[in-house]
Amino acid sequence: MDLNRLSPYVRVALDHYLAPGWVIRERTLFDYELLYVKEGRLRVTTESGEYDGVPGDLFLFKPGQRHAIEVTSRVPVRQPHVHFDLLYMPDSPDVKVSFKPIEDMSPAEIAMIREDVVSAPPFELPTLLRLRSPAVFENMLLDLIRDFRLGLPYAQTAAKGAFLRLWVHLLREHTWQIHPQLHSNWERLTKVKQYIDHNPEQNVSLAALAEMAGLSPYYFLRAFSQAYGLSPMKYCQTVRIGKAREWIQFTSLPLTEIAERVGFASIHAFSRTFKRIDGVAPSFYRGGKAKNAP
Repeated sequence: MDLNRLSPYVRVALDHYLAPGWVIRERTLFDYELLYVKEGRLRVTTESGEYDGVPGDLFLFKPGQRHAIEVTSRVPVRQPHVHFDLLYMPDSPDVKVSFKPIEDMSPAEIAMIREDVVSAPPFELPTLLRLRSPAVFENMLLDLIRDFRLGLPYAQTAAKGAFLRLWVHLLREHTWQIHPQLHSNWERLTKVKQYIDHNPEQNVSLAALAEMAGLSPYYFLRAFSQAYGLSPMKYCQTVRIGKAREWIQFTSLPLTEIAERVGFASIHAFSRTFKRIDGVAPSFYRGGKAKNAP
């Protein structure tokens, strides 16, 4: 899924208490629900198994997923929760929260079940997430709910922005859980990334960057690629081309000099790399003034 297409619609946002003994019998949702356990304990039953929810746990129920919920503590469960579509659809404002199993739904209701995109890449999110920093997530969720409930002008637009911040935090938490080396080495990787950002003219090797991070070349290559989605050397080239693009657009420096400034031995190597990364020739950014440049 293209993350640039994300346009969430927040349907319901509540900070709600469930009494001891309270039960939601098996149901199938049309949309997604994030349910955070702030106080008390509950049991969630899904097609894939049972989960005991304790304070700090976060459940993500997905469209079309069978599930039931039961309060198991002797005290009420405080469960701030949000129902949402990840992608806004024409019927998003009209769809309600489902409390039916799929067998009891009409064909029209079944047609309202959204496509589940979070179980596949790039998300691959499970039903239960045990957060590393539940307090941070909790505060963001409660802020979203408070603002949504106030009903101020542009509430849905504000909810969209707040939800995107919440969603990014959740994705980062999940990434650090499945790739713990990213979290433990984040400062080292950031140090190298900042060096590359500020020294685009330096033609550095993988070994030199790994030494800067204090990691083996193999481990550094794997961690950097997982953290930023590009290998260190591909990231270096991207930064160099980005800096070159700025100089082409905002200075009158010759392209040959710009190529030298960002560490290319020849204008031809520079032009080939520029077009491969940016999709157009360097002369594109000079408009009519340099149409014959490489």
